[in-house]
Amino acid sequence: MIYLAVFVLCGFPGGALAKGQKSKARLSSPVLDVQARYLAMEANQTLHLNCKGRWELSWTFPKTVVKDLHSLTVVEHRCGKQDKLHCSSLRLSPALVKHTGSFSCTYQRNHKKQAAVYVYVTGRYQPFVEMHTEVPEVLYLKEGQALTFPCRVTTPDLQVSLVKFPGQRLIPDQKNIIWNSMRGFIVPNPTFQHIGLFSCEITVDGLLYSNKYLTHRQVNKILDVYLNSTEPLLALRGDRFALNCTVTAAWNSRVSITWRYPGQTDGSASISRRILEGQSSRVFYSILSIPQLRRSDHGLYVCRVTSGPSSRETNVSLTVYDQPFIRLKHRHGPLLEALAGQKAYKLSVKLRAFPTPQVIWLKDGAVAAERCSRYNVEGNSLVIRDVAPEDAGVYTVLVGIQQYRLYKNLTISLVVNMKPQIEEKAVSLQDSGIVRLGTSRALLCTSAGIPPAKIHWLWYPCPQKGPTPAPLA
Repeated sequence: MIYLAVFVLCGFPGGALAKGQKSKARLSSPVLDVQARYLAMEANQTLHLNCKGRWELSWTFPKTVVKDLHSLTVVEHRCGKQDKLHCSSLRLSPALVKHTGSFSCTYQRNHKKQAAVYVYVTGRYQPFVEMHTEVPEVLYLKEGQALTFPCRVTTPDLQVSLVKFPGQRLIPDQKNIIWNSMRGFIVPNPTFQHIGLFSCEITVDGLLYSNKYLTHRQVNKILDVYLNSTEPLLALRGDRFALNCTVTAAWNSRVSITWRYPGQTDGSASISRRILEGQSSRVFYSILSIPQLRRSDHGLYVCRVTSGPSSRETNVSLTVYDQPFIRLKHRHGPLLEALAGQKAYKLSVKLRAFPTPQVIWLKDGAVAAERCSRYNVEGNSLVIRDVAPEDAGVYTVLVGIQQYRLYKNLTISLVVNMKPQIEEKAVSLQDSGIVRLGTSRALLCTSAGIPPAKIHWLWYPCPQKGPTPAPLA
């Protein structure tokens, strides 16, 4: 059987203070009617605590009591001679095992002044306050901080063992491993040896009770953060929208992913998460989804990632249009000029459209890319390789968004200029160039060029005959 230490709780008799505490001036801290450091009681009984002080009082108690406020009653009243003191009575009924913990009475104006008692609420077949028999509780090892296995018990004198899987029993020496029934096992300076699966074990009336804990050394190393789009996003009002933030972190890392976006306060977006384990890293996914976009969803979307003291963020902008559109203009005017012999010449226009349109270039009414292998469509432009005179003509760009039956076109005239060239020499190479004095001779010069070349004739008299220069040595 579990041994129970039951204390009888008494109020202040006649509202008087204990000996040595009768003077109001000595109540610098509140006073409880329980002078022991702790008390033990059976579950389903009623807990009574009384507190007295010089100023208004307040109580603090375990979080589990806060969740069961319907079981808690606090009554405050004036007390002492001429009602100059403040008294407060706490009643918890029924007291349950989960209510085990510290109850303290403090001054409202100064919470550092307090009186506290630790209450053990003992339940049959439940020696531990919290139970983790099937799914271990995860404990994180942090550099420079003590590791606590929080296997608090419901009776102060129970014999508890700390065991590391697969059966290594760790002996508390109150230095390297400390046992405290109000907190559990404490390891002031944990090492890698304290990573693994542990259990706190108690044997009561031949029955073994075990609380399991999995220790985890957390690493705060974020390797990469990126969105599924790096370019500004465009969408139509009413479209479904999804943005994926992917985080790669070291294998032992745990990260927190938060979003900032225009419609954050109205709850129109939903966020789903997923984790993939790799051999050397973990990949975390956070997907923000909006079923139907509104104009108010236009703006900047920021994914922020934190892991301990480490943090990184990335963002992308979203533009929401009311309807599809095509805006098409000349970039350099409707008449362009190229030069024959250029390695490449680009015909481009100013085009803005959404959704992404289909772009087709025509040359004199025929599809340009099919007309000549030197014509290539790159993005919204037509590139002509090795420009030739026959590339001159009328080019038309057709832009269309078929699903919305939206079409536009634009025409550009291209002139291909050609440098002037003399195609025939004035005198052929076979002709000696000697003409008899007094006779006539016709000289022919044929040239080509766009625009047509202008021909000018120049005459240079032959140099007079002089002495023959001496040969070089």
